[in-house]
This record gives sequence, structure tokens and C-alpha cells, in this order.
Amino acid sequence: MPALPGLRRYLAVLAALGVLSASAVLVQAEGLATLLTGGGVSSFLVVALLGRVALTWGHGVLGGRFAASVRGGLRRRLLDSASDRAGVVATQVTRGVDATDSYLSGYLPSLVVSVVVPVAVVVRLFTTDLVSALVVTATLPLIPVFAILVGKHTAARTSRQWELLTKLGGHFLDVVRGLGTLKVFGRAEAQAKTVRAMADAHADATLKTVRVAFLSSLVLELVATLSVALVAVPIGFRLLDGGLDARTALLILILAPEAYLPLRAAGAKFHAAAEGLTALREALAVPVVPPRSGARCRRRGAPSLVLERVSVCYDGVPALSEVDLSVPAGARVALVGPSGSGKSTLLSVLLGFVTPASGRVLVDGVDLRLLSPSSWLADVAWVPQRPTLFRGSLAANIALGLPSADVPGAARAAALTSVAAGLPAGFETPVGELGEVLSAGQRQRVGLARALARTSAGLVLLDEPTARLDSRTEATVLSATRRLLPGRTAVLVAHRPAMVALADRVVELRDGRIRTEVAA
Repeated sequence: MPALPGLRRYLAVLAALGVLSASAVLVQAEGLATLLTGGGVSSFLVVALLGRVALTWGHGVLGGRFAASVRGGLRRRLLDSASDRAGVVATQVTRGVDATDSYLSGYLPSLVVSVVVPVAVVVRLFTTDLVSALVVTATLPLIPVFAILVGKHTAARTSRQWELLTKLGGHFLDVVRGLGTLKVFGRAEAQAKTVRAMADAHADATLKTVRVAFLSSLVLELVATLSVALVAVPIGFRLLDGGLDARTALLILILAPEAYLPLRAAGAKFHAAAEGLTALREALAVPVVPPRSGARCRRRGAPSLVLERVSVCYDGVPALSEVDLSVPAGARVALVGPSGSGKSTLLSVLLGFVTPASGRVLVDGVDLRLLSPSSWLADVAWVPQRPTLFRGSLAANIALGLPSADVPGAARAAALTSVAAGLPAGFETPVGELGEVLSAGQRQRVGLARALARTSAGLVLLDEPTARLDSRTEATVLSATRRLLPGRTAVLVAHRPAMVALADRVVELRDGRIRTEVAA
């Protein structure tokens, strides 16, 4: 069973509710046996019936609250994970986390009840009728035995089903993201066929899993029915022969099905919870980046940076390998090299977003991990390859929570003034999370305007800021960037010569290693 925060307390409360449920079952059976043999309606019977209703409600409320807390924790864990497979994480955060509800609030409570109630019923039967108790004791283990045998087969099919679903979700997200490129190169139809084939494979695996679930339910119901019949038939003959009084016979006939009922319910809910259990295990196995807990604050201004044998790996694949780099305060370094050589990863290390597997980063001689993340990032102006936009106006996206930001000045420097003039409400036009009203180049200029607005930042990190701009806009942006860099430390990821020309030093990265380092 996966380790979850609060799981032991949850199971302890479920066990207490299970004991109360077992007591209610016994009291109800006694009361019904007395009522059906001519006795009156006892207050204990009424209390037992109301108690079972209250306990069922309590199981639902407790399971729902625990499942909700676990779902929230799993989503935070997945969103904070070190995985770079966005499609897989998206599937886990949505379908996977929601699927855990059937396991946490359905299967676990049934499993606890199936342990407590049958034991209490068997003990009561031993005090009532030895023959019936022995029959129930002999047949009761058949249900979990068959459930385990079928469950192993179901677990393999469910794992296969979940694997296909995560692949489908990841591939579909990648296709949607790159749909424009696929249309340009005429590959959209081919990818549609691929997605359709993956969806058909997942549907086929789902049908096979459902088929096994129905067959296993049939087996469990058949075993339970035959087991109850083995108790009921001898009771009928003994009742006719006078070897058993009517009240005792009714008590046994009422208690016998109650011994099998929790096991049948747990077996039936196992199949519904199998996918959730698989998703839960995968979510807990996702590596999580520990949050930086540094509390030291540094002086504001251009920092000196030193990377000492820094190595970074993604899913076991090295992105940076023992990189040594020194950037004096106020220096401007351009990182060049082919795509995938580790340039963007190096910027992520400097930002503190990625923790090196080995080595360290020194900022003015202090380990970056010891610095307060909020204080450090407040002194950084960063332009990523794909700036993230947020729900709000264009002006709010440029200011990005900076009250003193000179939005018109930053927009003018980033060549965004004409763009804002063409929007319905100018700078107050809502742009949305996907930047629906902006082109890719305009979104890039929004990211650059954010950096230009942070006039007090001592460190400038630019990740190909002119990659999606035409030559005329690029010239305007480069002119603004030249005004941004003096007096600041800058690390520029550059592919175009014009951006490289802004640097004092050029460092070439290949396969995660520094190959050459020359003055610009």
C-alpha cells in the first residue's frame, strides 16, 4: 500500500468505524430474529438500523475528505516534480489523480470492514451453532483467494491500460502544441492517424479490463451464493427435524450473508480502484525537487557568478557535465552551441529552478542554495524562450506584479507600442493565458518588456530573445537590450550574430560541456 500523509490515522478511524459496524450488524441480526419469531420491535433494533445508516454516512464523509486532501497533495507533488514530460504530468494531474478517489474512499473502507465484520460474525456463529460456524469458516476464505487470483490478472491489465493512457495524453498534448508546425509541413493528418491508433489501443485495453472485472464479479457472487446455500440448506432440514429452534435458525440465516457481504463489496470495488492504485503509485514515484530553504539576502547590484563542476541530469540523461564557468560582476557572456547542448539548462541553474546533481553555483562567493529564492529572483531580469502569459491585461503581464514598473517605457523599448495601439483596449486589453490576441513574436516582446521594466535588476538572463522576431523588430529590440546591459552582469543565449555582438566573451557548449571560450 502506498505511503501517504495521514494514512495511518485514516486506517485507525476506519478500523474504529468497522468495529462499530460489526456491533451494529450483530445487534440488528438479534433484533430481526426476535421480531420475525413473534417478539416486538426492540429499541436496540432501531438503534442498530439508525447506527448502520450513520456509519455508512460517516464512511462516505471521512473517505471523501481524506481523498480530497490526498488529491490536493498529489497535484502539488506532480506540479512540483522534476519530470519534463509535460503530457504525462498533465494526464496524471487530471485523470490519474481523480482516479485515486475510488481507491481511497471506496476500496480502503470496504477492505477494513471486510476484515472486521466477518470475524465478528464468525465468532457470534460459534456461540450460536458450531456446524454453521464451521461451514462459514471453511468457505469464507474462498472469496479472498479467488479475488487475489483474479486481482493479479486485473492488475497487469490495468497497468497496461494506464500506460497506454499516459502515452496517449502525452502524445496528444505534444501534437496540439505543435499543430501549427504540423500543418505547415503537411504532417497533421499523419499525426491524427497516430493519435487515433493510440486511442483505439487504449479503448481495446479498457474493454479487456472491464471484461475481466465483470467475470470476476460473477465468480465472487457465485462463490458467496453457494456458500450461503451450504449454510441455509442444512439449517432448513434441521429446523424441520426439530433440531433447531426458529429464532436461532433465523439468526444464523441473517448473519451468514453478512459475513460474505463485505468481502464481496471489497472485491467488486477493487476493480474500480485498480486504475487509481496504479496512478497513485506512479504519482508517488515521481521525483520532486526539494524547495530551496536559503534565507540569506545579498546586496543588490551586478553579481559575480562562478559555476564549479556543475552537472545536471534529466531522467538519467546528462544535460550539463562538470561545467566550470566564471562570470565577473558586470561582464557579458554569450552562450552559443547547437540545440540541446545545455544552454537553457545553465540559465535554469543560475535562476535556481534546477538544482545541480553535483557541483555548486557561487553568487558573490556565496552558494546560491543559501540565498533566499525570493530575494535572488527579485534581482534578476529573465527572458525565456517562450514567455508565460497570465490571465489579465497586457499592462499587467508586462509589469508582472512590479508596482513601480514603467509599462509604457518598457513597451516602447520592446517595440510593443504599435501592437498595443492595434488592440481593442490598448494596454488594458486582456491577453489570456495563451496570448490569443498576440502572435508568437509579440509574446516574445512581452517577455523582453518585462525584463526592460526591471530597471533595478543586477543580473540579466536572455534566452534567445530575438529568435521569433523579424529583422526590423530585432534591430529595435537589440537597441533596447544594449541600453539594458550596462552596469549589469549578463548571460545571453544566442544563435544570431547580432546578439553575440553584445557580449564581451563567447562560450561554446556542446553535449553539456564547455568546448571553447573566446573574447568577443
